[in-house]
Amino acid sequence: MTFHIETERLLLRELRMSDLPGMFVLDSDPDVHKYLGNKPVKTIEESRKILESVIDQYQERGIGRWAVIEKSSGDFIGWSGLRLNTEYNMNGYTKYYDVGYRLKKQYWGKGYATESGIAALNYAFNTLKLPVLYATTEIGNQASHNALLKIGLHYVKDFYFKEQDLNLRWYKIENK
Repeated sequence: MTFHIETERLLLRELRMSDLPGMFVLDSDPDVHKYLGNKPVKTIEESRKILESVIDQYQERGIGRWAVIEKSSGDFIGWSGLRLNTEYNMNGYTKYYDVGYRLKKQYWGKGYATESGIAALNYAFNTLKLPVLYATTEIGNQASHNALLKIGLHYVKDFYFKEQDLNLRWYKIENK
């Protein structure tokens, strides 16, 4: 399955095994994982399993996170996009779509999370015709909270996510 979505500064495409070095840099950074349970990967093999899981999601679920490529440099800067969650019971939902993003820290503060998130939201509502989209962020992650609000999601509530021992915020936006 291939995806090709362009924004003003970004190319969003399917993740590929050739993205493995970039994924390892991203997910081995403790700063990137500060609001993700502080569990950065330690080996490239861990990153390989994560990448393979996303690639499998394309076939099994028809969607998965996308590689984020900065157009001006051609650099892999992280991932963004949609995911069909079926692994967890989240606020009573056992099958729901969410929007998310994770960027290398040198690309933080440039508006890339918001830019890629808006593209994902447009894809969710205009291409997939989803009725609703959700998101979560760790309560202390103010930058991610702000990005989700800029994308157009609405804060719903805070909750404790026992499966990963995280205090999270829950967001929602409906397709109108």
